[in-house]
Amino acid sequence: MKRIGIFGGGQLAQMLTQAAISLGLETTIFERVADSPAGRLTQREIVGAWEDPAALERFAAQSDLVTLENEFVDAAILARLEQWGVPVAPSSVTVAVVQDKLLQKERIATAGLALPPFRAVADPEEVIAAGAAFGWPMVLKARRNGYDGYGNATVRHADDVPPAWERLTRGGSPLLVEAWVPFARELAVMVVRTRDGETRAYPVVETIQRHHICHIVRAPAAMPAGEAAAATELAVRAVQAVEGIGIFGVELFELPDGRVLYNEMAPRPHNSGHYTIEACVTSQFENHLRAVLGWPLGPTDLRAPAAVMVNLLGQYHGPVRGDVLRKALAVPGAHVHLYGKRENRIGRKMGHITALGATLAEAEAVARRAADSVDL
Repeated sequence: MKRIGIFGGGQLAQMLTQAAISLGLETTIFERVADSPAGRLTQREIVGAWEDPAALERFAAQSDLVTLENEFVDAAILARLEQWGVPVAPSSVTVAVVQDKLLQKERIATAGLALPPFRAVADPEEVIAAGAAFGWPMVLKARRNGYDGYGNATVRHADDVPPAWERLTRGGSPLLVEAWVPFARELAVMVVRTRDGETRAYPVVETIQRHHICHIVRAPAAMPAGEAAAATELAVRAVQAVEGIGIFGVELFELPDGRVLYNEMAPRPHNSGHYTIEACVTSQFENHLRAVLGWPLGPTDLRAPAAVMVNLLGQYHGPVRGDVLRKALAVPGAHVHLYGKRENRIGRKMGHITALGATLAEAEAVARRAADSVDL
């Protein structure tokens, strides 16, 4: 029986473990803290710092292959595993490119894909100089370790730069700046790729963000077939450009004229792909495992004409209250997922609800009704 080592123990590792069980696989969770959502589902859990050589050796000894649920594990740690003979997917080389947003965007630009203008900045004066080149507003970003809006700041004029610079550099990451994109909406595509290059894409979806956090995913995005094909091609070529192995979430901007620009990617299962558990023939989690193991990929087709996922975001700070799902479970057609996080906080991703329907409106009505009844 194959043992899949996973860096991280949150909801993505939890759902990967659930998919692994169905495929007869075992997982080893390596998380910094005990009692993680994924760690509770497996007998093999390493608790400790990823940088700790002894903990890393224990993890390697209990893993036939290693993957990750987030891109925050340093690529040098992945390279060490590879040197020990433990296969890692995506590879340390791919993760090194993707986890640094500047290197990622340089790779995408080199591949000839459309994306907003960007540049590295070493001090606030260089940000202001970029404002003269790109125009205001702009987006200032930490090159590493940013997610759900953390590590980003919109600077609308030169006076915004010093406080944004101070806040974003506290984590120690260098920064880059991007031109502001007056997009009509945000799109995403899940792309899965095997070691031998077999590649499949899931439907293009529309993502609705609130405060930089994904709130709703609509699958498929309502758009002409030609534009959807162009978005899919861009996403596939982006994953090929970084030689990705496994599932990748590729985020895109759709402009008012229908053109699509690359935004960024995540080398792992992605929030915009959670709908695939119920809505697609093969979920993003199962296909990720198939891809990293070199197994045949499963079909990515939708099981129904439309599907909508609504994230369950925390509305208060404190321990999760008991019996929060009773009302949601009474909504016909609602598929409810709670991630098992002990502590709630405002805006934290605590779970999600997916509904299928004949139309996006029908599916969204069911998902919203169930989500509104959850007391988080």
